[in-house]
This record gives sequence, C-alpha cells and structure tokens, in this order.
Amino acid sequence: MGVVGVAALIANTGVALMLYRFRAGDSNMRSVWICSRNDAIGNLAVVLAAAGVFGTGSGWPDVIVAVILGGLGLWGGSQIVSQVSKELRGGQRAVAPAE
Repeated sequence: MGVVGVAALIANTGVALMLYRFRAGDSNMRSVWICSRNDAIGNLAVVLAAAGVFGTGSGWPDVIVAVILGGLGLWGGSQIVSQVSKELRGGQRAVAPAE
C-alpha cells in the first residue's frame, strides 16, 4: 500500500504543479486545480497515516486522515460552488461553449 501511495503522490503532485498557474482561472480550471491539489494532499496524508498505523499498531491515524480529507473535500467544494455562483450572478459563463 505504501508503494502505491508514493507512486500516486508523485503523479498527483506532478499534475498539481502543471495546473498551478490555472488556480485563479474560471470555475472549471479552478475546480481541476483544487481537485488535483486535494489529491496530492490526500496521497501525502495516506502515506503518513500508513506510517502511523505501522508505527503505533492503531487505526487512529486512518481515522484522523479520513476526517481531515473529508473536511478538505468539503472546503474545496464550497470554494468551487462559491466561484460558480459569482460567475453566474455576474453573467459570465461557467462553462466554455461547445464548438
């Protein structure tokens, strides 16, 4: 599990770094950035939780990480919904037109 977690951390961190310059874009680009950032943070947290479970023999590190990741997901989602609401109220398009 640790090897998969580290591989996912590397991949998601790379994607988050590529998307970093789009973090202040429209709601679609910001959403992709937030999700990628949260994935990288989640991968790091899972690797740390695995080390914590291994070191302590307790399941509490998993529970703590689950609560933190749940909060991170809700916070990211609220940021996206807030931005979409502002875009829709301002008359801006939240989605690019189909061509």
